[in-house]
Amino acid sequence: MFLPLVSALWLMLICMGLWTFYNNRNYKEARIREQLDLVNSRVLAFYDDESGESNIRPYLRFVYDYYYSSPLYDRIRISVYEDHKLVQAYGEPIELTSEELDSESGITSSPGVTTSPMIEIDSDNSRNFYYKANTSSDGRATVITVLPMDGDVSEAIRPAIGVFVGLFLVALTITIIAFFFTRHFGKNIKLLRSFAEKAASDPNFLPATDFPHDELGDINRQIVHMYNERSKAVQKQKREHAVAMHAIEEKSRAKRQLSNNINHELRTPIGVIKGYLDTIIENPDMDGNTRTHFIKKAQEHANRLVTLIADVSAITRLEEGGELISTEELDFHDVAFTISNDIEESGVLGSMSFNFDVPLDCKINGNYNLLTGMLMNLARNAAAYSKGDMCELICTGEDKAFYSFAFRDNGKGVGEEHIPHLFDRFYRVDSGRARKAGGTGLGLPIVQSTVIAHGGTITVENRPEGGLCFRFKLPKAKNK
Repeated sequence: MFLPLVSALWLMLICMGLWTFYNNRNYKEARIREQLDLVNSRVLAFYDDESGESNIRPYLRFVYDYYYSSPLYDRIRISVYEDHKLVQAYGEPIELTSEELDSESGITSSPGVTTSPMIEIDSDNSRNFYYKANTSSDGRATVITVLPMDGDVSEAIRPAIGVFVGLFLVALTITIIAFFFTRHFGKNIKLLRSFAEKAASDPNFLPATDFPHDELGDINRQIVHMYNERSKAVQKQKREHAVAMHAIEEKSRAKRQLSNNINHELRTPIGVIKGYLDTIIENPDMDGNTRTHFIKKAQEHANRLVTLIADVSAITRLEEGGELISTEELDFHDVAFTISNDIEESGVLGSMSFNFDVPLDCKINGNYNLLTGMLMNLARNAAAYSKGDMCELICTGEDKAFYSFAFRDNGKGVGEEHIPHLFDRFYRVDSGRARKAGGTGLGLPIVQSTVIAHGGTITVENRPEGGLCFRFKLPKAKNK
């Protein structure tokens, strides 16, 4: 950028210098012609005077005396013609061509000598002359004046050296200023170009903002800031897209796994039911007790099949439309009290006892049927697998948005390697024992889905003193 700018500057100044030179020279040449014209006019004025040509010679002597002291005009030559005959001459006589006489002024080369000079003076060997020719009003007399273009005249018409020195100093000053300006400007351009090259070659490039503190530097920093923000937005979008794709893949995988598990779980009771019914049909002479036993076994597996289908329907409804469940303000103390009565009347815990410690006026935002089903599932799970004699529901604390609860038993718990999988669908710690107990493997996944559908969280852990502890949170009612 520096070289084109300085080249343009010097070219402009050179053109300006040439323009100044020619204009100044033309002006000074015009002044010389004005002087020659003045001399001719005065000679013709004396000629036209009543005294006639007798006064011309004294005037020529006056011209000689007046211009002799001038280094510029000391070699001036004057010739007066009357009826095309030389009558007076100052210096070597002058002879011009007809074309030069017609143009009246210009530059001629060594005007020829036609007669001997009337005034003795050294011959002029200059090659070029300024000339001026004027004619009297009656057309008879012609005055021709020439001035040799010698060293003094050439020096006089040459423009003052100070003009060129001034132009040179101006150009030099502007060149120095342009150097520092373009150097500073070029630094911004260089940094911006480096940034553009790196950004184009490396999509993960995060540039620094080490630009000069000026307007262009501020613009560059703004460009870099916008690039960084866009890069961060793109990276964030990629991460969100990756998370969304992972969630979709996980959901698809879970659905496939659920379908496979359902098919597997359905085949067992259906196969057993079919086996018992086929045996009864193929043995019409079977005794009554055996027939009754087979029918009861088929009924048990049919009931298990109904429970499995109900659980699958429940977990599917919770996972696919959990955000659409209807909720209302509930007193969780009343919910726990109702569950306690239902457990006692139904006898689902067998010999186990159930206790609860939930404060009065414990207002939550929830779905009554889903929450009672969740607590009943936890109770059935404790009765079937804990091998303890007690389970309880307690409120462990609260914050601005949630109540915290714990459902625990005093059984034997499970191995630590099973803890991360207890909420997996159809997962069983002991597959044979679980099937014998009649479980579907979906009770705890339904519990987890219920809590999540309400906006809470749930975890499970082994108690140090024995048994399992399910810790979960439920949202407070909005007016609480």
